[in-house]
Amino acid sequence: MKANKWFGLIATFLLLVSTLSPAGVFAETERTIEDESIYDLLVDRFNNADGKNDFDVNTKDLTAFSGGDFTGVATRLEHIVRMGFTLISLGPVFETETYDGSKVLDYAKLDPHFGTSEEFSKMIKAIHKQDMSVIADFPLAGVSSNHVWAKEGTVKALPIADGTIDWDTSDAATQKALKEAIVDFIETYKLDGIRLTKIDKIDTAFLNEIIQAVKTVKPKAYVLTNEESDADFDSAPNNEKMNAMRNSFVKYDVDSSPLSIVSNATEKELIQFDELTGPRFTYDIVEARMFPPTRWKLAITALFSMPGVPIMPYGTEIAVNGESAPESHQIMNFKIDEELIDHIGDLNQLRNQSEAFRNGDFEMLHNENGFTVYKLSNDKETWIVALNNTTGTANVEIPKEVIGDNKKLRGLLDGDLVREGKDGIYRVVLEREVAEIYIADEDKGFNTPYLIASILIYVLFFGFLFMAWRKGRQGRKDRKAETKAK
Repeated sequence: MKANKWFGLIATFLLLVSTLSPAGVFAETERTIEDESIYDLLVDRFNNADGKNDFDVNTKDLTAFSGGDFTGVATRLEHIVRMGFTLISLGPVFETETYDGSKVLDYAKLDPHFGTSEEFSKMIKAIHKQDMSVIADFPLAGVSSNHVWAKEGTVKALPIADGTIDWDTSDAATQKALKEAIVDFIETYKLDGIRLTKIDKIDTAFLNEIIQAVKTVKPKAYVLTNEESDADFDSAPNNEKMNAMRNSFVKYDVDSSPLSIVSNATEKELIQFDELTGPRFTYDIVEARMFPPTRWKLAITALFSMPGVPIMPYGTEIAVNGESAPESHQIMNFKIDEELIDHIGDLNQLRNQSEAFRNGDFEMLHNENGFTVYKLSNDKETWIVALNNTTGTANVEIPKEVIGDNKKLRGLLDGDLVREGKDGIYRVVLEREVAEIYIADEDKGFNTPYLIASILIYVLFFGFLFMAWRKGRQGRKDRKAETKAK
């Protein structure tokens, strides 16, 4: 058993060496927003690890609190680390009337359902220990009409509906109070940034004042939003781009021409298929009567390889369904099939190790009727991503000028290998509904790491046979000795 175990470990190690070493990939120590991949979660729905704060909890009622807490997030960090994410985005954690944190009661207090301020700080330290960053949502509107500021009358409020209010952000005192609350929240808990939500009615100039206030006290802090905006956010979504991506992968044999919007100019924009504020992508897939695992594998490959900052809500890895909240905010289930989780981890590993893969120059090489091929490159590496979202085998011819001299394309997902033809053409052929990511390696006629791996495999195999033979021979000798002794 030990020989088999070591055999597997050595073979796996050499496979990783052969995959990564020729590409010269590396990991950054100083990340910017373009280097991040974001895991978005609601504390209440992620993991319940502390029963002391389980008051008013009803897991059978999706509109009620379900028990998730800060300790629960901290104890399940390995799940997020395994998928390779570099930044965790938390939904609102302030004292609130609702499980999703949107109906804020007090910006100065954390919700007791989630835990104490000490537990929140402990969770943040645990995240930082894993070399991940953490930000949290700050709703600028739609808070509870019972918010402490409204009850005290210290800040001007504008009643809207369903027991919620907006702040009168044209008022100077209100602006001052909001800026101070945001800055104090970040400084108190040593957050790596903030995501401003419900900003559609907020003046761009005031949003820029908030961003500047945050940057003044913490220059490297991220200030994001989940809505389109002209303000100076580090990253914000582009709805046209995200809709193009969703529509291009929700079904097969679709018109993928809207993906032409993707370019280097969109590298700082947030991109996502799944979201917590609207229909889950799985819902769209099921409505289209498609098979979610296949759809998701293609979509996930696009998400983590196209220019932009990928953001993935909790539950995407288990294909959570739902048209809207609370159905789309199901409690996280960790006892599930892990194929999609492994795929996410593989892609994030490529992002984290390769500057060219996550931030290289983007060039669309082919995009027709669901077959999309593009190039990611810098002066050190060249990657080719091919997505066959059709019901038939698809192929594309790539001139050697695109790849470089004396190269071969080595597939990292399914192990495909493409060499330059005698006419200087690389012919990439993919079966239906398959994604492949190629690294352009030097073509030296043979692969040294694989050759070493093959030799070691034979050495270990014959070594194992020799040890088994020797053990058997010793056993026979022992039995003969016992017989003579009798």
